[in-house]
Amino acid sequence: MSSSKIISTLIVEDSALMRILLSDILKADPNIELLGTAKNGKEGVEKARLLQPDVIISDMIMPDFDGVYLVENIMKEIPTPVILLSSLEKNDGLVFDALQKGAFDFLDKPKDDITNSIKAKNYPLTTLVKAAAESKIKKIEVKENKNNHAFHGTVAYSAIVIGASTGGPGAIENLLKQLPNNLILPVIIAQHMPDSFIHSFAKRLNDLTELKVKVADSGEEIRPGYIFLAPGHSNMRLRKNPHTGGVVVHFTDKVFTEFNNPSIDCLMESAAEVYGDRMIGIILTGMGKDGTEGLKKVKAKGGITIAQDEETSVVYGMPKSAFDSGATDKLVPLNQMGGYLVSCL
Repeated sequence: MSSSKIISTLIVEDSALMRILLSDILKADPNIELLGTAKNGKEGVEKARLLQPDVIISDMIMPDFDGVYLVENIMKEIPTPVILLSSLEKNDGLVFDALQKGAFDFLDKPKDDITNSIKAKNYPLTTLVKAAAESKIKKIEVKENKNNHAFHGTVAYSAIVIGASTGGPGAIENLLKQLPNNLILPVIIAQHMPDSFIHSFAKRLNDLTELKVKVADSGEEIRPGYIFLAPGHSNMRLRKNPHTGGVVVHFTDKVFTEFNNPSIDCLMESAAEVYGDRMIGIILTGMGKDGTEGLKKVKAKGGITIAQDEETSVVYGMPKSAFDSGATDKLVPLNQMGGYLVSCL
């Protein structure tokens, strides 16, 4: 983004203290302008109609009209990127509803001791606002696959490994809906997300598909027909069990520069070591470059590498990085990815 572009924002938040806190964080960046504030989702929609901000920052839980109401109505009337703030983990189901309705991303709420401190510098709100301002709002229609697929004999691959970041929860939901109910190989996913939300995300995905979805445990064996999510408390590696020949989950404290906990590079690189030319590596929508090094390893080992195309990505950051580096064999639109994967098998 050119530094001359001023991004206009609107804050929707019922707490006066939090409105001040968020305003201070935004105003500290010379490229971000605050147009106004609102106290709930209904007022937020009215103010957005009036002020036409580039990006909306909204609390998730507000009296009468919450963040889901705001997102639903904004997307209908004046599609604008919405960043949600949530501190109530028991309401994380609502966060995923809002993401599925078109919200850009979500963040844990800042703590009230954040101002004028190191913490404020590390709080990623302004980075997310800039990414949101450049993003395209997506409503991808996918054909749900309720059918069993006839897998004859052995399949050419042993695992599908997926990495995703901003826009990923919706993209992953859409992709899983396209996969056959009797998929006979495991799907292993690293989605950038706070650890506290990953278990709820797994439960949501499990309700969405006939395949079994769970958060991977240390020492657990990777099984066909299961979808495993990397937890957010550490980086996840796969390794061969020398006794059984199976593939098991292992956690590492090793730090990865592009993103930590869960690192897509960490998962992809270890999967490439374990599966060699019998794996499919996929990078979906997201900010940054995580996954590029991992996909390079997959490609070097002879596996298939795929990235989501620009047109269907909420943020064409990670897929672009992987594609530009020569790590991906193919760019595929999200709504065609399920069919493409089945054809590879």
